[in-house]
Amino acid sequence: MTPLAEILRPKSLDEYIGQQHLIGPGAVLRTLIESGNIPSMIFWGPPGIGKTTLAMIISNTLNRPFHTLSAISSGVKEVREVINAAQEEEGAILFIDEIHRFNKAQQDSLLGAVERGTITLIGATTENPSFEVISALLSRCQVYVLQEFGEAEMRQLIDAAVRHYASQGITVEVKEADALMRISGGDARKLLNAIELVVNRNIQNTPIILNNSSVTTVIQQNLAYYDKGGEMHYDIISAFIKSMRGSDPNGAVYWLARMIAGGEDPLFIARRMLIFASEDIGNANPNALLLANATFEAVSKIGYPECRINLSQCACYLACSVKSNATYMALKNAEEAVRRWGDLPVPLHIRNAPTKLMKGMGYGDGYKYAHDYEGNFAQQEYLPAGLEGSRFYEPCNTPRENETRRTLHEHWGQKYGY
Repeated sequence: MTPLAEILRPKSLDEYIGQQHLIGPGAVLRTLIESGNIPSMIFWGPPGIGKTTLAMIISNTLNRPFHTLSAISSGVKEVREVINAAQEEEGAILFIDEIHRFNKAQQDSLLGAVERGTITLIGATTENPSFEVISALLSRCQVYVLQEFGEAEMRQLIDAAVRHYASQGITVEVKEADALMRISGGDARKLLNAIELVVNRNIQNTPIILNNSSVTTVIQQNLAYYDKGGEMHYDIISAFIKSMRGSDPNGAVYWLARMIAGGEDPLFIARRMLIFASEDIGNANPNALLLANATFEAVSKIGYPECRINLSQCACYLACSVKSNATYMALKNAEEAVRRWGDLPVPLHIRNAPTKLMKGMGYGDGYKYAHDYEGNFAQQEYLPAGLEGSRFYEPCNTPRENETRRTLHEHWGQKYGY
């Protein structure tokens, strides 16, 4: 039986739901498609938001030969076979799902064909292509960021599903959609899988009622089927991060083992720990970032199966470390000030003055070179006018950061209120 998500897959740009910043009237990608002259490109975004569908629509709209590979199950041999076939075709498109899982050799095998125009490459990835796609290939592709669906798009999908079932003589009434929204998390495929499961389990009922209770009950009973595409990827990495944040090495290593058993890319895990070391530990224990970076390097060199030991060591260390999100929050606070106040001018005394003209305009006048003063500190203003005294960094209550707070108080007195 054809899955509901496949039945409802859009066939044209006008049927396509979401991504209006790319394919809405006058948007950049729609304009390229309508011109018939598309570059090689990479779609980056979370699962279930229409990356594959958009690639298929582009091929159909332009009437181009369409080849598809999955980086999970394809290698250099399959890439070369497609390239050879494309040499006999006009304007062939090669779509590669999960392109971030291709190693360097596999990505290198695409370069010549992309550069010569033998194929137009469309890659899809849930990972940042700046990290996962080699620079030579990335420079030959446009990167388009696709956004997860919001409530409006999800409602459109629910309505489409109800209309489909009505065309089959099946009445579906949506009484509540909160549970559907929550478990799908902006993923269209998850949403439609959930609807299909509830309908199939209640096919003898007329009408079939979709409410929070019926959805939650069916999904909990059929979790393995519901997630048959391995879409718990984000749920498990979330559990892993939250276990470390909660200082539970047992939870952290369990979810690590789940990811390893599921074949998760070890560099993906190591990269998340690198982020965690700064976001959740920061200056409370600067060694955490050093160990996380060393782990990333080790995983890059070793690979599975041995690198799982490096991952476990780092995960347990991060989980057991003292925690602080002070530097992360400092950045968020400063970013909010930038959004609110815009590009405030740099104070003259801390501007660079490389020319006589700039010096004559007062650039650098009154600047105090900290090393010329006792304790290598001289109190002066470093924030732009209007933000004087703004405190973005708030040290947490940890031994190391309490010492930092004392130092800041000694330096700045009441200026920042430390």
